Amino acid sequence: MRLEPLALGHAADLFAAARDAEIWRYLPVPAPRSVGDVRSMIDDALAAARAGTEVPFAIVLRADGRAIGSTRYIDIRRAHRGLEIGWTWIGREWQRTAVNGECKRLLLTHAFEELGALRVQLKTDARNQASQRAIERLGAVREGVLRAHMVLHDGFVRDSVMYSVTAAEWPAARARLAELARRR
Repeated sequence: MRLEPLALGHAADLFAAARDAEIWRYLPVPAPRSVGDVRSMIDDALAAARAGTEVPFAIVLRADGRAIGSTRYIDIRRAHRGLEIGWTWIGREWQRTAVNGECKRLLLTHAFEELGALRVQLKTDARNQASQRAIERLGAVREGVLRAHMVLHDGFVRDSVMYSVTAAEWPAARARLAELARRR
């Protein structure tokens, strides 16, 4: 897989990948019900990119060029050389495959080795045990729980578990990700 800048041209593929409502269970927005909904989500992401607050990507299969999910840099703190990897979702068919690990490896490598980040953070819904295990496999350190952190589209008040990788931890995390990729 590869990451490429998110564009409206990804909408149809992303809608096809997003059809399982379970993907959206822990996200602050509801599952898209149409390609138009996906286009609106992409428009919002592109507006945030123009404002300099996010950098959205499509997760694309190399084999056929199909977009199967999306991820972003969010909470970009240039003065403090920090950012967050968030809004990651992957179509059900590609979950529990090498896709998420490779996606995070690319994002972390770019953040630390190209952008000079000192800290990259990730967070997930406290109920999402699978996501917590996946983040921990990356080598990220669990920092704590942000209680009553956000209200989801259905009114649920979510606690979020916060993780981070620092520049000092990146070499060990990079080696860990390389080992995980070799095992797959």
